[in-house]
Amino acid sequence: MTETTFTITLAQLNPTVGDVAGNAAKAHAARDKAKADGADLLVLPELFITGYPPEDLVLKPAFQAACRAAIEELARETAGGGPAVLIGTPWVEDGKLYNACALLDQGRIAALRFKANLPNYGVFDEKRLFARGPAAGPVTVRGIRVGVPICEDIWLEESEEYENVVECLAETGAEILVVPNGSPYARDKNDLRLSIAVARVTESGLPLVYLNQIGGQDELVFDGASFALNADLSVAVQLPAFEENITTLRWTKGADGWRCKGPVAPLLDGDKGDYAACVLGLRDYVRKNGFPGVLLGVSGGIDSALCAAIAVDALGAEKVRGVMLPFRFTAQVSLDDAAKLAKALGFPYEVLPIADAVNGFEKILSVPFAGLPRDITEENLQARTRGTLLMAISNKTGAMVVTTGNKSEMSVGYATIYGDMNGGYNPIKDIYKTEVFRLSSLRNEWKPDGALGPSGEVIPVNIIIRPPTAELRENQTDQDSLPPYDMLDGILERLVEREEPLAAIIAAGFPADVVTRIDRLLNVAEYKRRQAAPGVKVTQKNFGRDRRYPITNRFRDNGKALPEPDEELVARAGRASADAFEG
Repeated sequence: MTETTFTITLAQLNPTVGDVAGNAAKAHAARDKAKADGADLLVLPELFITGYPPEDLVLKPAFQAACRAAIEELARETAGGGPAVLIGTPWVEDGKLYNACALLDQGRIAALRFKANLPNYGVFDEKRLFARGPAAGPVTVRGIRVGVPICEDIWLEESEEYENVVECLAETGAEILVVPNGSPYARDKNDLRLSIAVARVTESGLPLVYLNQIGGQDELVFDGASFALNADLSVAVQLPAFEENITTLRWTKGADGWRCKGPVAPLLDGDKGDYAACVLGLRDYVRKNGFPGVLLGVSGGIDSALCAAIAVDALGAEKVRGVMLPFRFTAQVSLDDAAKLAKALGFPYEVLPIADAVNGFEKILSVPFAGLPRDITEENLQARTRGTLLMAISNKTGAMVVTTGNKSEMSVGYATIYGDMNGGYNPIKDIYKTEVFRLSSLRNEWKPDGALGPSGEVIPVNIIIRPPTAELRENQTDQDSLPPYDMLDGILERLVEREEPLAAIIAAGFPADVVTRIDRLLNVAEYKRRQAAPGVKVTQKNFGRDRRYPITNRFRDNGKALPEPDEELVARAGRASADAFEG
């Protein structure tokens, strides 16, 4: 019996949103590699020609036309032989815009498949952009029937709103499922993706290839981590995370169907995954937006130290500039630790005392402040002076300011707007303070593949063990204003990630007065977060894309147990609605 083979090249690549020509060039180069490997089919990720997610850019007719022209040119290039190409693209048909995959082969667009299930939760907003496509049968490549569910098409069970695309493909003769994705990183996402894929393989009996893009796009980071499962649920291949990779897989068909055995790379999970995501997110934000480098205020504290390590790992020490901006409350140990950090990481570093500027502001304000006591206003003048100076250096040199506030601070507003919140991007915006400590210790023991910084201890241990302080007054520590960070982060995780009622948080053992206070701070700081720099998303619910609260908002949870719904009132409302309809 002659063995049947089918060779698929997976192009786990890093597109740039809006760079149609650049993304097309990447596709062309990947096809050259696939052709050299003798592939039958090259697969590229979801909406690869646009970069994902294109957001409202995809609504521009000129952009739609540029994407279509690029796809048609790639199709013409397949006329000379070599592999077919499956590539994600927007597509307008009959006046409707679809999230599509185009099969390019033998010099033409051989088939189109449209995404049927459009995600509209968390960071996704596809229902307002795309029309829902029909559940269609497989496409044929070299005589093999390939099912092409697109990302969300494998995530949802059949319901009144969603179609079971995989079931439709299995029933119409698909032999292999190839799933192009734009799936952003979040903590523990690998296990979730695998469980979804296992469910689809189990119900269909078909092997599944899951291809994901990599790269940073504003707040989102795509980690790749593409994989394939055989029909018996064994792992056929696992590509690495957080790096571009082109791998060609040879599938063979035997009595038990199609099988493949390829490379299985280890994945980064937990804190290592979060750190790698922060590095990739900052690197791509800087590079894709054309900044020559970054600068940041180096205070001798742990947040700026971790950001400095991330920046050096992302860009190289020569593209990072550190500035210490001391005032009279800055301790000598902070100056010493900041200098040690810069030396360990190897980036240029300078000290610019701010006393003259702060005193100058206070002199100017002496008349409008006459008769008023000194308070937090004067403390914040220090932070705003530092912010002004960093932005001035940025303005002069073109380097982007990296802002360094963690998620705990951003949650409760423990940050100065137009001061230490100034900047273009924040790599630790979605990292709680307790996690900042963990990631700093982790970085001293490990660094991700491809990181450009040195190995070994790069964050002085004293920065990690020293009590955190903003140093805006004598002998200040963060714990003067906030509960211990392990308690604060435990409360915030329940308030922000889980949306738990205050009563449930208090019942879990947290002090009622602390929970109530933190909830109030979380609510009143919304206006600050709305003006904060973008930053890497690593949790299931980040500020900005996931958690979108109104700034003007008078609702407050009173901390009491939630009342049970009045089913009788609901029943009456239902009967009244029915009566009105019948009338």
